[in-house]
This record gives sequence, C-alpha cells and structure tokens, in this order.
Amino acid sequence: MTNLPQSLINDLTDLRHALHRVPDLSGDEGATAARIETELRQCGADQIWTGLGGHGVAAEFTGLMPGPTVLFRCELDGLPIPEISDLPYRSEIPDKGHLCGHDGHMATLIGLAKTLTKRPVRGRVILLFQPAEETGAGAAAVIADPRWAEMRPDYAFAYHNVPGRPLGEIGLRAGDANCASRGMQIDLHGKSAHAAQPQNGLSPASAMASLMTELPELSYGTIDDPQFTLATLTHAQLGAPSFGIAPGTGRLHVTLRSRGNAQMSDLTARALALINAHKGAVVTDITWHDVFHAVTNDPCATEIAGQMAQKTGYPTYPMAAPYSWSEDFGRFGEDGAKSTLLYVGAGEAHPQLHNPDYDFPDALLPIMVRLFRAIMDHLLTD
Repeated sequence: MTNLPQSLINDLTDLRHALHRVPDLSGDEGATAARIETELRQCGADQIWTGLGGHGVAAEFTGLMPGPTVLFRCELDGLPIPEISDLPYRSEIPDKGHLCGHDGHMATLIGLAKTLTKRPVRGRVILLFQPAEETGAGAAAVIADPRWAEMRPDYAFAYHNVPGRPLGEIGLRAGDANCASRGMQIDLHGKSAHAAQPQNGLSPASAMASLMTELPELSYGTIDDPQFTLATLTHAQLGAPSFGIAPGTGRLHVTLRSRGNAQMSDLTARALALINAHKGAVVTDITWHDVFHAVTNDPCATEIAGQMAQKTGYPTYPMAAPYSWSEDFGRFGEDGAKSTLLYVGAGEAHPQLHNPDYDFPDALLPIMVRLFRAIMDHLLTD
C-alpha cells in the first residue's frame, strides 16, 4: 500500500500518547479495553467481541468473498513500574507505566483498522487486543473463551519492538524464537522456636541454603545452545526480622527458563526433585506464576512476513538465536494457526524494555501499519 496520510499518522500518535498516560495492569485492563472498543466501532468493524479471556477485545473485518482468517494481535496491559521521564504524555498513574510498548502495538492495530474501510478481497481480518500478556495468562484465557471458536485464525501475526536494533529493522526467525519461562514459588513450613532453643523448632534455613545454591546450578549453556536452561533466584525470605525467634517459615522465588517447552518440562522436574531431596521434615508448597510457553514461529508465516517487509522497502535481518525473554504469543501457534512474531528495531541507543525511562518510538507506527496491511493484502487477495 502507499504511504499513510500524515493526518492518520498524527491521529495514531495522539492515540498512542493517550493510552500511554493511563496504563492498566494485567487483569485490570477494563478502561483501556473500553477505549479500544470505541475506536474499533468508529472504524466500522463488522463484529466486535468484548470481555475475551478477561478484558480482551477483538474485531472482525469481513472480506468480499470467503477465504482464510488472518489475525493480528497486540496487548492491552502495562507494567507495575513507575515511569521516569519528562514526556508531556508520561503516565498519570502512580507506579504504572507503558514501559514495554504495548501502547504502540495497540495504536498500530487501530491504524490497521482505519485502513480497512477498504475491505480485503476475500477471507476476514481479526484484530485481537489481548489482556494479561505480561503475566503469561492472557493468550490461554482468550483461547479458552467459548467465543474463540468464532474467530480462530488460519494465520496469526504480532510484533514486538526491540531496543538495541536499528529503528524499523524487521527481525525474522522461523522455529524457536522466545523462551518458555515460569515463576516457581517455594513456601517452606517448619516450626518456630526461641532463638535460645532452636532445637525445639524446625527451621527451613538449611533447606533454603541448599536450594539457593543448587537450583541456579540447573542452568545450562547459553541462548545459542538448543538445550539452554536458566534458573534464576529472584527472592528469598527466611522468617521475620528478629533476634529472638528461630524461624519456622521461608520462601524462595525462582524463575525457570528454557528454549523450548520440552526442555521446560525437564527443568521443572529436576527443580522439584531438588526440593524433595533437600526439604527434610519441612513441608513445602509449590505454586506457579507467570507461565509462558515458548514462541515457535511457523516457517511459512515467517517467510510471508519477510517477503512483505522487503516489498514495502523495510530492511530485514535473520535472528541467529531466540530471545531469552518470554512473550505470550506462542499459544496461538499451538492452537493451530500459522503464526509468527516479528522483532522490530526500536533504535540502537533506545532505552531497554521495562526500563523506567522506556518509551515506544512513534516512528514505528506507520512502518508496522504498512507492513501488516501488506501481509493482509498478500494473504487475502486473489
């Protein structure tokens, strides 16, 4: 498609800034979802679903003839991180910020919706604004929604901006592209005692000390190795601050990470075996948090995206290895869609994702609207 009108680019930039001011956290995206629903209705969507898997919103734009369903996905949620900036549109919500770029991803899909006054020749386009990406819960919840069957796609595309890469450069990788990860919370329950008589209690200190040393040793290799695993100790708490009490409780947080889902199953089993080996008489409870499946990009969808990037004049680069961070997009491929996640440069000196001074580059908005429209036209034009 031709270059976007400057008036549209200005509108999308204003929308992105408005979304940036009022971030919602995972599972609490109701206000953002309502704003998105209003925008989609103004774009003339043929059907809109709300409350998908929580606060998710999806819109359908129907082509002129039957054909495949192509889904484009973005994320609704921000982060529980205070923003540090002098931007005129900085976050107005204390301790919350759009510091991963989801505001820009949403504005991109609204931009795509605004181009859909010209419907595709065939098939249909689904624009999905997914909840709870940052916790890894949203995609599974959307797919579990009974209404998902009405919109299940043949193809699914999404992108993430990547600081450290040249602005607008499109990263492509077929196969494993983002790591699986999950948070393991280990609660240890013994019995407290007087600090003068610790033998009368059951302290989890010894078990915790062993686990704090040995769980990280489950890590293997670097991200370049297909068998890469990483176990990162992120929090430890033994009892309460005191000099008179021998502790009876403890808690550890460990993040497990691997290149693939099979490696994650093995890593999880080995972590549980270590806990059983060291807990002794202490009772342990294990709970799981922020569970992300690996993103595995479909070769066909990845090739199409690369071809369309080149056709629209955007540089591409082949990714030599997956990213170690996780993304909640992999489940759409597991559900049967030919899916790919694109990695779009945000600038070589740009602040990193989740940094308190991060801000999505507005220059990416017209780039990604044009690229997504090109992908859509390629798949839905006879």
